[in-house]
Amino acid sequence: MSIFTGSGVAIITPFTENNEVNYERVRELIEFHITEGTDSIIICGTTGEASTLDDIEHRALIKFAVDVVNKRVPLIAGTGSNDTNHGVHLSEYAESVGADALLCVTPYYNKASQEGLYRHFKAMADAVDIPIILYNVPSRTGCGLSVETVKRLSELDNIVAIKEASGNISYAAEIARQVPDFDIYSGNDDIIVPILSLGGKGVISVVANIMPKETHDIVSLFLEGKVEESRNLQLQMNELINTLFIDVNPIPVKTAMNILGYEVGPLRLPLCEMNNADTEILKEVMSRYTLKEWSNV
Repeated sequence: MSIFTGSGVAIITPFTENNEVNYERVRELIEFHITEGTDSIIICGTTGEASTLDDIEHRALIKFAVDVVNKRVPLIAGTGSNDTNHGVHLSEYAESVGADALLCVTPYYNKASQEGLYRHFKAMADAVDIPIILYNVPSRTGCGLSVETVKRLSELDNIVAIKEASGNISYAAEIARQVPDFDIYSGNDDIIVPILSLGGKGVISVVANIMPKETHDIVSLFLEGKVEESRNLQLQMNELINTLFIDVNPIPVKTAMNILGYEVGPLRLPLCEMNNADTEILKEVMSRYTLKEWSNV
């Protein structure tokens, strides 16, 4: 059974002006997403600046999100690491506090071999019973999973899906062909419909932070057989989606949320604020969309 079908938000981590995790705003954002029809919450992912959370914060944020969501939608915890032992311990903790599933990224910087990647993910799968989503994003990590390695990993009972963020449709098609019972989630908001056309289950999304209902609708319309409506919505959103990557994610989406009054605070170094020119471009593109301001949420 799939962990979720539809739109999972790779939720940002709001910080206070003192750069501490703003837990009350986390609560409010989760409630906002559930109200707007988001199908799953992904906490402590790339968009959530997980790599700049210390271990105490990372664990506390997973536990907090689990408690707030309270099984209303699946809560997926990002527990990937470039240190396999650390990833194992985070995964065990997430399972112990009630996470429904894990999102585990390929180990960044180390650039492991395919055999090393297999052993890395197998170690995490062996440590927990809850399902795991592989996260393939070679542009950020410096390494990617081969189709053959995905196929090997799919034979492990609790590795059940992949967040495919290479942007390579041919690669996704080969996974769909060679591993037909393996769930695929788009990791790129601009190609949700193409991934769905290959049998994908949905998206783990950045743009859903500010357009949750519309992102959910792209998937639900497609799965209802309303392919043209789904495609048109995808194409309508793509200008904003592309602009949210005018700088390194999650810089633009947090900037957009602050523009809309969400008050999600600063980024953590080494990420920093956008330059003025890019901020103006973002504002101009945002003005062409109907986006909810926080005061109206």
